[in-house]
Amino acid sequence: MEQCACVERELEKVLHRFVMYGHQSEERLDELLRSVCEIRAQLVAFGVQDADLSVLSQNMAQCCKNIKETVQMLASRHKDIHGSVSKVGKAIDRNFDAEISAVVAETVWDTPERQKYLSESIVEHLYRQGMLSVAEDLCQESGVVIDMSMKQPFLELNRILEALRMQDLRPALEWAVSNRQRLLELNSSLEFKLHRLYFISLLSGGIGNQMDALQYARHFQPFASHHQRDIQILMGSLVYLRHGIENSPYRSLLETNQWAEICNIFTRDACALLGLSVESPLSVSFASGCMALPVLMNIKQVIEQRQCSGVWTHKDELPIEIDLGKKCWYHSVFACPILRQQTSESNPPMKLICGHVISRDALNKLTNAGKLKCPYCPMEQNPSHAKQIYF
Repeated sequence: MEQCACVERELEKVLHRFVMYGHQSEERLDELLRSVCEIRAQLVAFGVQDADLSVLSQNMAQCCKNIKETVQMLASRHKDIHGSVSKVGKAIDRNFDAEISAVVAETVWDTPERQKYLSESIVEHLYRQGMLSVAEDLCQESGVVIDMSMKQPFLELNRILEALRMQDLRPALEWAVSNRQRLLELNSSLEFKLHRLYFISLLSGGIGNQMDALQYARHFQPFASHHQRDIQILMGSLVYLRHGIENSPYRSLLETNQWAEICNIFTRDACALLGLSVESPLSVSFASGCMALPVLMNIKQVIEQRQCSGVWTHKDELPIEIDLGKKCWYHSVFACPILRQQTSESNPPMKLICGHVISRDALNKLTNAGKLKCPYCPMEQNPSHAKQIYF
């Protein structure tokens, strides 16, 4: 991250100079334009009388001199900006390694089957991003055949998301109503939040939408038991509709970030119904690689300096554990081998130093006098060193 910060600082300097250059250029050009317009107005008003020629000649000479000085000044400052831009390139070369083949397995994509998996991951990512035409071109050029049953959910997902970005709630509401039972099984509040946002859009229309808002409030009836407080706030805002919601204690209802939030909620719940992760596997893999790559490059450099080439001989295995953060921790459903029960959020799986995994309840029961002996190997360890596994 420090490398990125260094490059970002250089980039901010360049952007600042560009902004200042633009403002100064506009000011000087506006001054010159006014001077030329004044001289032109004098020529039109007085003609070319002998008494005015000397004065006009001096004014025109001064104007030409100012134009020449301005052009030279702008050219000089533009040249300085070029120097700042080159510093950004040097900062990138200084802080980042262009050659990463030393930590990459050359045979990772050497079989047609692996290349097929990679192409399918890229195509799925493109479908998720709504780049349908690009995905189709990639399928044709790579020979990847994608089943229509896999493609169709992404088409519908992107159609609804595009409508939400245009602040059109109707497609999302139709989808939520048609999948109401499945959403309830997920304890999802998507349908209520869509109705809430539609109600708020009516409120933002002013007193003219009062009757429409009252009639639409009937949609809240199925959600009264779980969202009573939210519904009370929405109905209370009607009192201030005549004076404007933006001038009332309910002005927070009009916050614009609600549209981005509803897009995220819809994506999360729709992917859950489809059995998909919220983020594409390609983007998760790319983000993980970006976090791991600097560490691997440093390790490789240390190994070469200390001439310990035998430490890391297999590039499909990492020499050390790299912490990618909780966001990148994944695990399948796990049953504790000690207590014979499935783990949960309140009783998550815990990885011991030796690599064996047990549940937190088992960890607590096996701890004695601040020490823990692994039930699968004789290694004695501190239970506080166990790491939670996320799934």
